[in-house]
Amino acid sequence: MRRVLLTGASGFIGASVAQQMVAQGRDLALLLRPSSDTRRIAHLLDKVTIIYGDMASVGQSRDQIASFGPDAVAHLAWHGVKGADRNSDEQAFNVPASVGLYRLATELGCRRFIGLGSQAEYGPCPARSDEQVPTRPTTVYGAAKLSACCLLDRMAAADGISFAWLRLFSSYGPGDDPSWLIPYMTLRLLAGEKPALTKGEQRWDYIYVDDAAAAVIALTDSDATGVFNLGSGQTSLLSTVITKIRDLIDPSLPLGFGEIPYRPDQVMHLEADITALCQATGWAPKMPLDEGLKITVDWYRNWKESQ
Repeated sequence: MRRVLLTGASGFIGASVAQQMVAQGRDLALLLRPSSDTRRIAHLLDKVTIIYGDMASVGQSRDQIASFGPDAVAHLAWHGVKGADRNSDEQAFNVPASVGLYRLATELGCRRFIGLGSQAEYGPCPARSDEQVPTRPTTVYGAAKLSACCLLDRMAAADGISFAWLRLFSSYGPGDDPSWLIPYMTLRLLAGEKPALTKGEQRWDYIYVDDAAAAVIALTDSDATGVFNLGSGQTSLLSTVITKIRDLIDPSLPLGFGEIPYRPDQVMHLEADITALCQATGWAPKMPLDEGLKITVDWYRNWKESQ
């Protein structure tokens, strides 16, 4: 069981990683900006080592990181993950920040480095994607993730460091950002509103947040190297997912399928081949979509009622 330095712990996936690692009794340090919104992990802060710092100037946290002495880094932090930020010039700043963290960690003796990438590195794929699919990102976000992956992979190979990179497909679950599709639909329907929708013919691969976090931990613990897809390995029509959410709230609510056109860059198929990750780590997703959606809808219902 490795001593892990985790970045991005205040984020959606990162918070679940931190929660599970604490429950497992691990030695865990979180690299957090002083301005981070820690609501997702407030109950964990007295159970971990907190290292306040910024990815852009991670060298200023050198002494604290050295004192903790991580065996592994799970690097999940990334600036600009929302859709509106996907083509921002600021995406490029994530690349040197990731390289700087890698260089500092390895200089301090860390021998295992995990990074969280994205299916956006592949660009549009008409069918199930394995790790051999050519990478053709169509957003600056995808290009920046791919750049970080390629740089870290080559640096680790030259340094003899164990390096692995996860390409995350679509995740969901309690506490996700309200701008993403599942929480957005849930909140609209809880308010009794009729959402205007495309035809919903897209087929997407949704993985429950705790399953995604468990995969990060499994890969961090393993010695597997290279790129691995992270998803559920199954797809559902978006029209089916949205209808399931509606039925959990009120089956009589109308849905506006076909009221808005597809975007010119609409992603119609997202499906992860997760064979490599499962074989390398023994991990497998556990949460069925129907159960995960029910847990998610119940969480947002309770959250809305508490506001």
